Amino acid sequence: MRKAILIVLTCVFYLSTHAQVSYEEIPSERLNSVRKLKIKLPQGYDPESEIKYPVIVVFDADYLFEPVAGQVDFQTYFDDMPSSIVVGIMQGGEREYDSHYEALTGLPMDSGLRFHEFISNELLPYIDKKYNTSKFRVAVGHDIMGSFINSYLFQEKPLFQAYVSISPDFVGSLRNFVSKRLAVIEEDIFYYMATSEKDIPEIRENILSTNALINEVENQNITYYFDDFEGETHYTLVTGAIARSFDKIFEIYNPLREKELEEKVFNYEGTLDNYLIDRYKRIEKLFGITKEISEVELEKVAKVAEQREDYKSLNKLGKLANKLFPETMLGTYYIAHSAEMLGKIKKAKKLYESALVLNDATNIDKDYIAAKIEELTLALVVDVDDEELEDLEELEEEENEEN
Repeated sequence: MRKAILIVLTCVFYLSTHAQVSYEEIPSERLNSVRKLKIKLPQGYDPESEIKYPVIVVFDADYLFEPVAGQVDFQTYFDDMPSSIVVGIMQGGEREYDSHYEALTGLPMDSGLRFHEFISNELLPYIDKKYNTSKFRVAVGHDIMGSFINSYLFQEKPLFQAYVSISPDFVGSLRNFVSKRLAVIEEDIFYYMATSEKDIPEIRENILSTNALINEVENQNITYYFDDFEGETHYTLVTGAIARSFDKIFEIYNPLREKELEEKVFNYEGTLDNYLIDRYKRIEKLFGITKEISEVELEKVAKVAEQREDYKSLNKLGKLANKLFPETMLGTYYIAHSAEMLGKIKKAKKLYESALVLNDATNIDKDYIAAKIEELTLALVVDVDDEELEDLEELEEEENEEN
């Protein structure tokens, strides 16, 4: 059943992607020609809005654009990656000229260098000027263009922040240069590379040796992922590699999942409000976009705070919730619950009572708060009765001693 649903969704995303694609032409002085582009904007894109979008540049868009655009639609639907602008470069018969390289280094030369400069000096400035783009750019290439995109790593400031190199046909000494360059880059870079069991033997051998070299790189600025797909060929690995690469590149953008809660949140040293705040600051820093903390994620982290009996974190999460959702009772509830767990019953009761004038939260309503107030009222009565009983027992003991 689940497989059938995924197939239907894939078809829907393919059809919607096809319907939303626009075709543009850009004149190039560097190439002395006009190049055709395929461009897909995010659903609901508003040129007057201040919302910024990452840009995904697809080389060999003649066959690679639809798989990339479809995957972007699929993952943004589930909020697994930010909405993005997908730009495909139609290369067609120009592919050989675009990828022309120097035999020794494997880096672009002559017509290849002109194409390289067309991307950096003409295409991306054109896209940035016309659309609401963020600073985060992804390059996607396959085969010889999977090798070509590595040339942008060698700029003083790399043009792309993420590289999806699918079964790259490394030429010359480029595979050695890539690992050496990744070792010294001072900016945050995501680098993904993939091959497959039935890949072209020579290409596969070069990729495996390159992977071994990159694995030796110790640079905290580099986030590296590698896949070796079983049973796939040089061409059939493409769709799986696109899905895996986007899942990895945008992993931190994903909603909080059980693995992160167990491995990172639960073991976090410090109050858990700081974990959430730092997480979203990193998203903004990496992708140049703002993503708001949701009520659902606050609730997940609050549960972790309870599990580790960290009521200081619960109190601070309540204060954070009050800033983010001042109209709802979520923040006041966490602060009250924290006081209750620390034995401050009177304070907790007053806080619960103050929450009744606020709007319901996702999973907390006025009925639940009213039940908490009733529970604490009874607890306070019991506490008073216990105190009176203790006083009476002390008086009786004193009288017995006198007699």
